[in-house]
Amino acid sequence: MTVLQPLQFSYIKRTLDFRFEAGTSRGVLTTRDVFWIKVLDPQRRDLIGWGEAAPLVKLSPDHRDDFEEILQKTLDSLSGLSFELDEQAILERLKKLIPLELPSIRFGLETALLDLAWGGKKRLFPNRFYDAQEGIAINGLIWMGDRDFMLGQIDQKLKSGFDCIKMKIGAIDFEQELELLRYIRSGFSKDRVVLRVDANGAFAPADALKKLEQLAALDIHSIEQPIRAGQWSEMKEFCRKTPLPIALDEELIGIGEKARLLDAIEPQHIILKPTLLGGILETKEWVQLAEERNIGWWMTSALESNIGLNAISQLASALGTTIPQGLGTGKLYNNNLESPLEVRSGDILYNSAKSWEDPA
Repeated sequence: MTVLQPLQFSYIKRTLDFRFEAGTSRGVLTTRDVFWIKVLDPQRRDLIGWGEAAPLVKLSPDHRDDFEEILQKTLDSLSGLSFELDEQAILERLKKLIPLELPSIRFGLETALLDLAWGGKKRLFPNRFYDAQEGIAINGLIWMGDRDFMLGQIDQKLKSGFDCIKMKIGAIDFEQELELLRYIRSGFSKDRVVLRVDANGAFAPADALKKLEQLAALDIHSIEQPIRAGQWSEMKEFCRKTPLPIALDEELIGIGEKARLLDAIEPQHIILKPTLLGGILETKEWVQLAEERNIGWWMTSALESNIGLNAISQLASALGTTIPQGLGTGKLYNNNLESPLEVRSGDILYNSAKSWEDPA
């Protein structure tokens, strides 16, 4: 256990520019604000830890007009405190200091302090992604848009070697979305390409089951959040009757009583976004509870920059993931922070031969 001198916290804001209009169920994104948290020991100013707070528009509990003010006040309240630079000590203390209502801030602080604890090298804890440069299988994400835009993405992902494709649905006519999925299936069986879909709560409960049956006929691996979050009894019924596995996503956001939710709905899978769930410790708790109940899980980014994506990739690796994760968002932006993260043939890798751009 190492206790440093009182630490100093600050942040740098960057507005990231999307390479294309990113369609979501909550609208089209063209830019994304992220806040890189910097922590240093005044006695060793060359030793710096970096984290990322990046609340997601209309979804994060801490996406609010005064977010930057809240972030500054939080960092001011922490500056001057000393921390035990031990992983569990860091995570437990930040859980007490930062409320669940500020999940992206807690995640950014966890990442920054863990980075500092391991020498400021962007390594957060032992994991094979960083230590052995072992790749993590990821899904190729197909963004919402018109038919031709989505078809072009599908072709590009398949040519790039992805064997797991995730398609966001709910933006165009459902029959057109089924047609796109049939296009993939016409050339690739479920043994060659795993297909996931993400409805982002777009289905109405009245016709959701019929749509699930149509999707199941195409050997879909799973569907994320078919109906909007908060309808526990309806979601439980769908999870009981569904012809294909259901994965909860938005349903987990802001939930303190994790076991109660899992026991009430009994989903087949859960999707873990540390930025939205309150960070590393909260994500680990979800994983433990899910595994105790034989519920599958995988992790995805929430459109963070490469600082956040690196942290989530290391966490997925440390937790021993064995199926494709949702970590292919690093190339979304024209001005992302340059980093050792690379995507090759459907895997994300940490190429230690490449250097990190200085966030400052």
